[in-house]
Amino acid sequence: MFKPLHAIIAALFILFTLLSHSAMTADQPFQRFLPLLVDLAGWQGKKPDGMSMQMSDTSMTTATRDYERGTAQLHASVVIGQAAEGALAPIQTGMKMQTSEGHMITDTVRGMPVMKTFNIKDKSGAVIVALGKNAMFSLAYEGLGEDEVLQLADKFDWKALQAAAGAK
Repeated sequence: MFKPLHAIIAALFILFTLLSHSAMTADQPFQRFLPLLVDLAGWQGKKPDGMSMQMSDTSMTTATRDYERGTAQLHASVVIGQAAEGALAPIQTGMKMQTSEGHMITDTVRGMPVMKTFNIKDKSGAVIVALGKNAMFSLAYEGLGEDEVLQLADKFDWKALQAAAGAK
C-alpha cells in the first residue's frame, strides 16, 4: 500500500536533486570574464576567479586574476555594479591631478575612457578602463614602471571585456 507513495517520493527526490545540481552548476555571470583574463608572457598568473551577488536593489559581479614576476605584482579585475560606477566618477569628470608623489590622469586610449594613476615612491598605481556606465576593467600594479603597465594592459581585449560586461 505504501510502495507507490514511496516510489513517487523517491522520484520527486531524484528530480529535485537533479534540478538543484544543474542550478548550482549553471554558469555564474562572472564566468564570462574568466577567459578574458589572459596569460601574460613572463608572468606567473594565478587561477582567475570571480563572484556574482544579487540583492533586492543592487547587484555586483567581479572577476579577478593576480600575476607575479619576481617582486612585481599585477591585479587584473573586472567590476560591474555600483562599486564600478563610483570608481568611474573621476573619468567621467575628466579629472587630472599631479603632485610631487605621483599623478592621476584621465585620457582616451584605444577609443575608451581611461584613468591612469601612478605613485612614484613605490612604483604602483592602476590603469582603469571604463567599459560602460557601471562596468570597469582595472589593472593595478606594484613594482613596475607606468609605460610597462600600459603595454601589459594592451594584452587584454578591452572591446571583448566591454561586450561581456554588456551581456546579460
